[in-house]
Amino acid sequence: MTTVMIRHADARMAAIADKVERGERLTLEDGVYLYETDDLLTLGQLANLANLRKNGKKVYFIENMSLYFTNVCEAHCAFCNFRRDQGEDGSYTLSGQEMIDFVDQHIHPDVREFHIVGGHNTHVPFQYYVDSLRILNQTYPNVTLKAYTAAEIDFYTRISGLSIEEVLRQLMDAGLQSLTGGGAEILSDEYRKKMRVEKAGVDRYLEVHRTAHQLGMKTHTTMLYGAIESHEDRVSHMIKIRELQDETNGFLVFIPLSMQPKSPKASIKRRNSAYEDLKTIAISRLMLDNIQHIKAYFINIGTQLTQVALTFGASDVHGTIVKERISHAAGALTPEGLTRDELIWLIKGAGRIPVERDTFYNEVKVYE
Repeated sequence: MTTVMIRHADARMAAIADKVERGERLTLEDGVYLYETDDLLTLGQLANLANLRKNGKKVYFIENMSLYFTNVCEAHCAFCNFRRDQGEDGSYTLSGQEMIDFVDQHIHPDVREFHIVGGHNTHVPFQYYVDSLRILNQTYPNVTLKAYTAAEIDFYTRISGLSIEEVLRQLMDAGLQSLTGGGAEILSDEYRKKMRVEKAGVDRYLEVHRTAHQLGMKTHTTMLYGAIESHEDRVSHMIKIRELQDETNGFLVFIPLSMQPKSPKASIKRRNSAYEDLKTIAISRLMLDNIQHIKAYFINIGTQLTQVALTFGASDVHGTIVKERISHAAGALTPEGLTRDELIWLIKGAGRIPVERDTFYNEVKVYE
């Protein structure tokens, strides 16, 4: 007997609710139906139930900094406003010392993680990317390096002639401890062709993470939604991630990323609705039964909707960040970062228990 109230005696929703209550895996068809229903509250109840079973009322965050060594990129993905060509106004490639100087100006003693991504810059060798991590690791040995996307790793194999495993081993020797989740976009070859995703394809993205997991690394994974993809594309994406997780158990968290328009002045019609954002977080929680955490990324959906998302299946609100650049280059209207006190306030305001974590979801401090 389901404990979730189903309105209008919706038989299909009731059947899905029964599956969730029994802990049964949802199908592609179930996921698509959940996108098409207008019963947002029941969907939220189901996702909340699934999350409470996994995480109770704990919601996680981390003291971290986002770093970007270069925005020069060979790819011209249709959705990206971060990239620049070499020599273009606003382009940059920082030396290791320049990055250290930047970090020294912004870091504080509680930072536990550097989140590092950047462009696919063909004007520097693979060794540059290795050395970038090494100098950070040597200068800040107590800060975890969560660096590079699967697409960046694939790019490094092309400019170095090394295999995925060889690239990862060199980066790990320099201090890499986890991969970021970016570069997934939508795991559909048709989507990637239409959106000019000029980087790692579907199989390659998955293979990079598979290899990292086989080397003992835990990683993160994302889905960038809100462009031309169908609801079926989104659910299929989740299932591909779920299947790899069944195989490796290497993903720590799934991060739905709400696509931003290319200008902060863009009409609200160019942005995902709050309704769509909440649905995607809730459906992610229900479809990805084998991943512990679903992240509500306040950079893309805003702080208040992030609060609401904590009762729609999310158990993580990311971190302090300090100064985010990629989503803000694409028109995000949200803060570039939050303080620890603001994150604690945000979580407590949703009736949840804030938990400061490290990169691997080990608990640092619980704020009862």
